[in-house]
Amino acid sequence: MSDFGERVLDVVETVPRGRVVTYGLIADLLGEGGPRQVGRVMATDGPAVTWWRVVRANGTLPPHLMTDAQLHWREERTPVVRGHVDLRRALWNPRDP
Repeated sequence: MSDFGERVLDVVETVPRGRVVTYGLIADLLGEGGPRQVGRVMATDGPAVTWWRVVRANGTLPPHLMTDAQLHWREERTPVVRGHVDLRRALWNPRDP
């Protein structure tokens, strides 16, 4: 795994239960790559971490992950509206105190 990939997974591991970050927010935080590069890391190495806490900018995940993600979101009480994470309530910014 690349250094970038390790840093992406390190960020994912810090996301609290019931909260999410976006692919783009992780890239911005790291100052490297972009949402697609973060998505690639999550696609290849994401199963090792809490992958359901990393979502698209619209609060969704790829269709093949949505069913399992919704189970995790329900268990963690992540705010969800119509099957999508409510980013206004659930977005976590690691830069916030």
